[in-house]
Amino acid sequence: MASPEATNPSLPVKLLAELETAARAEDRPVGEVLADAVRKYLDERSWQRLIQSGRQRAKDLGHTEDDISRLIAESRSEQGKER
Repeated sequence: MASPEATNPSLPVKLLAELETAARAEDRPVGEVLADAVRKYLDERSWQRLIQSGRQRAKDLGHTEDDISRLIAESRSEQGKER
């Protein structure tokens, strides 16, 4: 596990220069821009894992993409009856 201290990841020189230029343009510290980028990457990664999990679950249940609209309509109909 990484230590709680800040680390200094290495970036290709050209990418670092672009990052520094973007940070200056937004009047933000490079670390803040980099942290935002990492958060967005991790969020996207989390969504992709969730999507893949859903696809696998649908496959395991024998559902196809063509079933989705019908299943949503059925679920909404059942929820409406419960109210």
